[in-house]
Amino acid sequence: MNRTQEVEMTKRLRWGYSALVILALGLAAACGTRQPEEKAAPPAAGEEEVAVKGAFDDYDGDASAPPPKTDAEKEGARKSYSPYAGRSYPTHVFFGDTHNHTANSGDAFMAGNRLSPDQAYRFARGEEVVSSTGIPVKLSRPLDFLVVADHAEGLGVMVQVYDANPAFMADPTLARWNQAMRGSMEEQSKAQGEVTSAQAQGTLPAPIKDPKIVGPIMKGVWEQYTATAESFNEPGRFTAMIGYEWTSVPGGNNLHRNILFRDNKDKADQVFPFSSWNSENPEKLWEWMAKYEEKTGGKLLAIPHNGNLSNGRMFELVDFDGSPLSKDYAERRARWETLQEIIQTKGNSETHPTLSPNDEFAGDMGIAGWEYGNLTLEDKPETPEMRPTMYLRGGLLRGLELEQKLGVNPFKFGFVGSTDVHNSLTAIEENNFFGKMPVQEPSAHRWDHVSKQGFGKTRYTWQYLAAGYAAVWATENTREALWDAMKRRETYGTSGSRITLRFFGGWDYASGDARTHNLAEVGYAKGVPMGSDLPATPAGAKAPTFLVAAMKDPLSGNLDRIQIVKGWLDKDGKGQEKVYNVVWGDPDRRKIDGNGKLPPVGDTVDVTTATWKNTIGDPELATVWTDPDFDPAVRAFYYARVIEIPTPRWTCYDAVRFGIQMSPEVPMKHQERAWASPIWYTPGDAR
Repeated sequence: MNRTQEVEMTKRLRWGYSALVILALGLAAACGTRQPEEKAAPPAAGEEEVAVKGAFDDYDGDASAPPPKTDAEKEGARKSYSPYAGRSYPTHVFFGDTHNHTANSGDAFMAGNRLSPDQAYRFARGEEVVSSTGIPVKLSRPLDFLVVADHAEGLGVMVQVYDANPAFMADPTLARWNQAMRGSMEEQSKAQGEVTSAQAQGTLPAPIKDPKIVGPIMKGVWEQYTATAESFNEPGRFTAMIGYEWTSVPGGNNLHRNILFRDNKDKADQVFPFSSWNSENPEKLWEWMAKYEEKTGGKLLAIPHNGNLSNGRMFELVDFDGSPLSKDYAERRARWETLQEIIQTKGNSETHPTLSPNDEFAGDMGIAGWEYGNLTLEDKPETPEMRPTMYLRGGLLRGLELEQKLGVNPFKFGFVGSTDVHNSLTAIEENNFFGKMPVQEPSAHRWDHVSKQGFGKTRYTWQYLAAGYAAVWATENTREALWDAMKRRETYGTSGSRITLRFFGGWDYASGDARTHNLAEVGYAKGVPMGSDLPATPAGAKAPTFLVAAMKDPLSGNLDRIQIVKGWLDKDGKGQEKVYNVVWGDPDRRKIDGNGKLPPVGDTVDVTTATWKNTIGDPELATVWTDPDFDPAVRAFYYARVIEIPTPRWTCYDAVRFGIQMSPEVPMKHQERAWASPIWYTPGDAR
């Protein structure tokens, strides 16, 4: 069996073989690393075998059950012989990208992207393509789904500017952009930056916003795109979900949303996407979404992204026009925006070290360079006062506060990761990173390319992340099943690793549940999955319990730890947070200290060769955790975060492959991670 076959078998049989067989396959397929044999997972401190073999098995047999004696019992055993028949819960996680831009996006085309949706889909499903800069590229493993989410604003129009459409060439700015797009990659990149700034400041040239000129162009491009999505959509094998991006960026403050259709071309073509040229107000977008559903019988959801570049506007406590949030606003936002993008190429939106000073993983990934200011480094620099309403953990806390006041939580969202690539290539593996823009595709000099400047600060390409993926627990790989799972928030985000993660909440999970072969069945039977509300507190229950399990990506590092992040309201109604280490690798040599802190897992990365060894950490972790600080009178949320051992970053691979020395501030390694969508607790009298 060759490497490609081994990787594909790992992907297809993730739930069919025991964890150790899967891991053995992953060892042979390890990507550009030196991976010795995985060691067995020992028990974690304070638990009995909480890091266990078989936590992800599909087998549901129980050898300890007494054999049937009567004819009726034997007949019952015969009819229930298959442990897999009759399941209604998801048994597979599907990895994909909800945020891919092709040459149909104006800024992407101006920056040199010449790859169409057709090539984006081919690449995502595992085919080799040639990038816009002429480099052959292929994924290590296919994705399960892709949303081509091109900007609705000026959809396909820049292609016409490039082709010197006479309707545009009379405008001097558009004529200059026409020449820039035919120049060097640097000239193209500079022109693209001008477009982004003009969009933010409302100064785009008049012809490209004239509906009489661009309306027919954009409608034709939309219908061609939906036709391409139909041709690549293969239910059960690969999902090409229809979508687009609504790109509201007032003053450079990022309020972008990706709009995902549950529907096929027949319904999607009945409308043209609502854009920020129609309105930059999210409430107007929701109104359009409601009208779409009424007109077509279809379904839509919106996924905001880059709260970290919103200058505090993503979760602000007033509406777009500055009025206090109302219950009606809260209900509509909760209906349409069930997910948030937690990580992508433009940084990590989970939290900031000034908001979470006791969280040692709050500032180690995707903060540097992105905390200078908003998307365009215009308007105002970022300040600490903005951060409580721009990062996702803060948004979840503001949601609890607003729910107590309004009776509805407007910020009740789950997590996905995605990429926001503008080169059509969801190529975000660390050793296979093709950047966000074509100018950031592999070269010896891309690391110090200047991406943006403002407020006396500079963003460089090295500050971009090779991130991330949306992971979806769905009953099958179809548009409908994936969309439904996103709607119910049974999703998680990763920084680019394909970690497998389960997270359940209930009231009576026991430690043995983490050791069972049928972990998922127990998880659903006794409680609720990620993205849900805890059931009502049963009589006699003292605190909620959580069943959490994670398995390493076969091509990435072992697991360092699993943490549970809790947010709650104190007696004054203010949001508080705490991070708990609940299970970890190498428990024989690592113990929790008096402050709840866990010693670092160690570091095996050799930056001179861009390799690491899986001699630390564990391949699989699982446990049942009970909240030791539970107060039944206060609202709370809980989400799981999985941290890998250190592995080489994309900059390390570049340094080795190109034989270059980067500046000391450029990180060469990091710890990949995954975030499960939260589970919420609401006091009984507030339900």
